[in-house]
Amino acid sequence: MTTTTPTTQRLYSLDALRGFDMFWIMGAEAIFHSMAEASPTPFWQAIAGQLTHPDWHGYTLYDNIFPLFLFLAGVATPYSVGRDLEKGTPRQQLLLRVIRRGLLLVLLGVIYNNGLVLKPLAEIRFPSVLGRIGLAYMFANIIYLYTKQMGQIIWFVALLIGYWLLLALNAAPGFPMGDMTMEGNFASYLDRLIVPGHLYKDIHDPEGLVSCIPAIGTALLGIYCGNLLKHGTMSGSRKALQMLIMGVVSLILAQAWNLVFPINKNLWTSSFVLQAGGVSLLLLSLFYYVIDVLGYRRWAFFFVIIGMNSILIYMSDGFIDWTFTAQALFTWLLQLFSEPYAAVVLATMVLLVKWGFLYFMYLKKVFLRV
Repeated sequence: MTTTTPTTQRLYSLDALRGFDMFWIMGAEAIFHSMAEASPTPFWQAIAGQLTHPDWHGYTLYDNIFPLFLFLAGVATPYSVGRDLEKGTPRQQLLLRVIRRGLLLVLLGVIYNNGLVLKPLAEIRFPSVLGRIGLAYMFANIIYLYTKQMGQIIWFVALLIGYWLLLALNAAPGFPMGDMTMEGNFASYLDRLIVPGHLYKDIHDPEGLVSCIPAIGTALLGIYCGNLLKHGTMSGSRKALQMLIMGVVSLILAQAWNLVFPINKNLWTSSFVLQAGGVSLLLLSLFYYVIDVLGYRRWAFFFVIIGMNSILIYMSDGFIDWTFTAQALFTWLLQLFSEPYAAVVLATMVLLVKWGFLYFMYLKKVFLRV
C-alpha cells in the first residue's frame, strides 16, 4: 500500500461518481434515516426505505452502492492496466500486479471485519465487501489482460448464464431443485461447505465466495464502458447516449429475468447484475455528460474529494470513532437542538467531519492506493 498523487489521466467524472457512491455509506444515509425518524412523513419514509436493503429478494437504490463501486473499478481498468499495457509493460508483470491488488483488498476486508485482534479461525469472517471487490476485480482484469473485447463480452454472458444454471439446477440437500430461499439456495450451501470461519448470517453470507462469480460480470461491464470512453471514436455526447441506451436495455432485461431468477443482492443474482448495471450505466452516462462533455466540474468537487480517497474513508470506520469526534467538535451546536432533530444534526456533522478529513488529505496530496 502506498500514498501517491492522483493520476491525471483518469476521468474527472469517474472520481466524482465514485465519491457520490461513497457519500451515501460514509454518512449521508444516516442523515436521511434520522430525518425519517424525526419527521415520519411519507416523503422521508420513502427515501429512508430506498436507503435500506431488502431482507432477501427485491431491490432498492441502496443495493446499488456496492455494485456501482465495483463497476467503477472496471471502468478504471483501461485507464490504469490498459494504459500500462499500451506502454509495453509485459502482461505477466501486470498480471502479478492485478493479483497482488486483489489479494490485498481481500486482506483489508478481513481486517475491516475483524479488526487487528487475533481470533480463533472459527470466529473470523473472511467474506467482505472489499474482498468481493478484490476477487471480482482481479478475475475481471485477468480476463481483460488475455482477451479482446468480444472475448470479454462472451465471458460476461457465460458468467451470468452459468451462475443462473448453477442455482436453477441445484439446491441444498433436502430442498427442491432451484430453491432460492436463504437456507436452500445452492450458492449459500456451497459457501457453508468451503468458506472457512463463520458466515455473516451463519447459513449465508452476502459477500460469499460463490456469488463472486456473477460479480465478475459487474466488473466486466465496467471494463466495457471504460473501453468505450477511452478508445471510442464517437463524440462524448454519443458515448453518453450509448451508455444511456445500454442502461435502459439492461434494466429491461433485468426485469424480464427477474420473473424466473429473482433480483437479489444477497445472492448477486444475474438479474441483479443487470439491474445494478443498468442503474450504474445511467449514472455514469449522466456524470460523464455533465462533467466531461459539458465541462461543468465545479459542483462535483465535493464528491471528487471523497472519490480520490474512497478506500481510506471506508477503512477509517474500523479505527476512528467519527461520532465521538463530531460530538467533541460540535457540542455547542448540538446543544441548540432538541431531539429528535439533534440526531439529524449529529449525522450531518459526522459526514462533514469525514469530508474535512478527506479535504485535508487532498490538500496534502496524500491518496491511499492499493
